[in-house]
Amino acid sequence: MGLLGILLGLGLLVWLAFRGWSVLGLAPIAALVAAAFAGDPLLANWTQTFMGAAAAFIAQFFPLFLLGALFGKLMDDSGSVTAIAHFMTERLGPHRAILAVVLAGALVTYGGVSVFVAMFVLAPMGQALFRAADVPNRLLPAAVMLGTATFTMSALPGTPAIQNAIPMPFFGTTPFAAPGLGVMAAAIMLGFGLWWLTRAESAARRAGEGFAPALGSASQAAHDPVVRERATASHEFDPAEVEHGARSAQLPGFGVALLPLVVVITVNLTMSLLVLPRLDTSYLAELRWGETSLASVGGVWSVIVALAAAIIVLYLCNRGRLLALRETVDAGLNASALPVLSVASLVGFGAVVASLPAFAAVRDWVLGIEGGPLVGLALATNVLSALTGSASGGLTIALGALGETYMQLAAAHGIDPALMHRVAVIGAATLDSLPHNGAVVTLLAVCGATHRQSYLDIVMVAIVGALLALAAVIAVGSTVGSF
Repeated sequence: MGLLGILLGLGLLVWLAFRGWSVLGLAPIAALVAAAFAGDPLLANWTQTFMGAAAAFIAQFFPLFLLGALFGKLMDDSGSVTAIAHFMTERLGPHRAILAVVLAGALVTYGGVSVFVAMFVLAPMGQALFRAADVPNRLLPAAVMLGTATFTMSALPGTPAIQNAIPMPFFGTTPFAAPGLGVMAAAIMLGFGLWWLTRAESAARRAGEGFAPALGSASQAAHDPVVRERATASHEFDPAEVEHGARSAQLPGFGVALLPLVVVITVNLTMSLLVLPRLDTSYLAELRWGETSLASVGGVWSVIVALAAAIIVLYLCNRGRLLALRETVDAGLNASALPVLSVASLVGFGAVVASLPAFAAVRDWVLGIEGGPLVGLALATNVLSALTGSASGGLTIALGALGETYMQLAAAHGIDPALMHRVAVIGAATLDSLPHNGAVVTLLAVCGATHRQSYLDIVMVAIVGALLALAAVIAVGSTVGSF
């Protein structure tokens, strides 16, 4: 009965979330269904287990959600994201429209701009470029997805994406875990994705297919409640806040626009490799500071300092262009609230399920998968991210339930925790891009396309390419170890 309750609770969560219901209410209901079938006390599961895990997630990661959303909004309203996109499109031109969109998206998201902020800027610019090049609009969602939500989110070392931060407390790693393997995975994702999109563009030209009018606009997508509900459970920015504040009509130069992104990467690297390891952090072992260690908090600290430094630099360089600063700051800060609560609710659901006696059977099944700990970890993050439609939610549920066990297995098999980190992140960012994923739903709405028109191309660049990269990382990492 206990295992049946877990399956029913998960099924209820997935089905109603797919139909547009808010995860904030669904997650505790689904958790209570699972607890009821196990004969566990319901109120204790809700207020102690569920809320305890959700609160712990918020306490650990809310600063990243907060600063990340604020940084993205400031980059948007200062005109920096638009300036970078303009620079890329002007340099590459209409004859390389797909490449221009991909590289512009990769540049801003690797520098710390939220995927959703990038989408709302890149989509209209990409449409103008695709129209000039007579490239079908149906290819635009996949191009934007490839640049914003694949290799810069899960593979490139040092990315400040929340997905790359989540494994750090579990494995004691930094944002730069397994850098060589990460770069290899990024090259596979980018190379395969560009090959597929170039092939699709050539096929469209041979068939005489050109640009067709979009079915909607970015403004309409920002006000779509279904888009908002699904989006906030999958990434760190609430789309409803995109149009609040005021975008600057005067764009900064490319160098000024790029500087905050360089600051994020540089400060993150400096904090991770040079500053924090040299500090005396023995005080963290005290009860007052949670009896923790630098290995558990250092990665998060590095990203916090990097984003804070970039926000300061961004303001100093663009204060004349931020004409509605208070409104922009309010919108950025508010944009972080619903996403962190949504993901925390998914984490709470996972904590209740992991505490039930029947979960032992699930854990034994996952750990018994042939191929070793890396394959088991990749499968666990893949499946949970697919079911929840959220890479961050699925990753946190998987590591919250199995992270300690996988660390023990890694020690027993001589596996570097950095390799576990990279496999977990790439694994979570593969099957999360199913049709109900918030980024997919939002992107299609922003680009004015439908699942029928564009989803196959999204599957190829976001799922197939990521799975190829994941397989390569596991194979190489198992053979030569982490590097």
